[in-house]
Amino acid sequence: MKICVGLSGGVDSSVAALLLKRQGYDVFAMFMQNWHDTEGTLHGDCEWEEDRFVAELVARKIGIPFYFVDLSEQYRQRVVDYMFDEYSRGRTPNPDVLCNREIKFDAFLEAARRMGADKVATGHYCRKEPALGPDGKQLTDSDGKPLWRILEGSDPNKDQSYFLCQLTQDQLDAALFPIGDIAKPQVRALAREADLPSAEKKDSQGICFVGKVDLPVFLQQKLKSVEGEVVEVFDRFYQDSDLWQEQQKLLRKAFDEAMLVPGDTLSDEELLLLCRQQDYSRIVFESESYRSGKHHVRKTRNKPHPWGNSAGRHEGAQFYTLGQRKGLSIGGHTEPLFVIATDMDSNRVYVGEGASHKGLFRSCLHIDCGEIHWIRPDLEMRPGECRRYRVRIRYRQPLQEATLLMRPTGLYILFDEAQRSITPGQFAVWYDSSGEMLGSGVI
Repeated sequence: MKICVGLSGGVDSSVAALLLKRQGYDVFAMFMQNWHDTEGTLHGDCEWEEDRFVAELVARKIGIPFYFVDLSEQYRQRVVDYMFDEYSRGRTPNPDVLCNREIKFDAFLEAARRMGADKVATGHYCRKEPALGPDGKQLTDSDGKPLWRILEGSDPNKDQSYFLCQLTQDQLDAALFPIGDIAKPQVRALAREADLPSAEKKDSQGICFVGKVDLPVFLQQKLKSVEGEVVEVFDRFYQDSDLWQEQQKLLRKAFDEAMLVPGDTLSDEELLLLCRQQDYSRIVFESESYRSGKHHVRKTRNKPHPWGNSAGRHEGAQFYTLGQRKGLSIGGHTEPLFVIATDMDSNRVYVGEGASHKGLFRSCLHIDCGEIHWIRPDLEMRPGECRRYRVRIRYRQPLQEATLLMRPTGLYILFDEAQRSITPGQFAVWYDSSGEMLGSGVI
């Protein structure tokens, strides 16, 4: 079997290549360049050139052929343009998920196959296993193709299965993850023992293939800065909100102790209501005139409002995401301010004081039918079905207990505990009790 390893210059892909070579496979390495621009990046102008140099040294050390492929055009079209579009609409994308679906296991896979590869291998911390039936034989789909499972990596501190949540069975069939059952310290130890040039190289950070960026500067390549108002929302808003009060009633109904499955008796309309974001545009300020100073200069100010106040200014609502704390530059508060909502039409950013602010938390999210992706199509939920799974809504978040309710209007995920900053544009990913990742969807 001929295997192409996506060699990035990091220690993980280096050890993946090393292990495959030791196992006797016909291995070659390919370094992909996906980004040329440096505006907004924080690590200097030539980071990719250094990565390529290290990757080539690693390939030489292992004794495998090394090749280079430029996929920057595909990356810009399929990942970066998507990213700019999502931010322009006030949503927060996950480019790393798209990079794996559209580049590493699509464009890169095609390039590897043109070089004669049967499979592609990466340094992801996740595991791939055949999906077995009760008879112990591998399951197949309706076309007779084998079905695969993808599971969390053995190292809980490094599990990267979340980033692979959009892969298809065809992509999984062609993929190998040689270090998925190895802990990170062991990977470092193997690299040192083999004297690989990447053994002490720090893990990459930031956007896949772009690196760590100053996000507002990076986004300003296409999205213009437009000054707007930052509005602080007070707790009184929720006391007076009919939507908030109705949502609390629905949650009590959803988690009634007499119910076997939380939320099973809620209608589609009630579930949609439970998912709805608060309408902070109802906070409208009226101005009043007053005289200031010894010369009694006439000025205007906002009248006090029971639901909130104008807390400051910002450079563009599209540059902020839910739960964000840094970058607001607003003082005078006992606790930090957090972004709880953005309004692209009015260019307003809404904030709340303190990590326990009501606006940060929601208990239910909705995924449109067209955005639901099942890694295991044989386990796809049908309308009317309810299942208990463990869910995460961002990388590194501990798995959360939840009920998935499939309805004609889409998939609803009802969490046992309210979740902080459920963010439109991000991916919700669900796992079963064995650690198998079964599906995902865009919130």
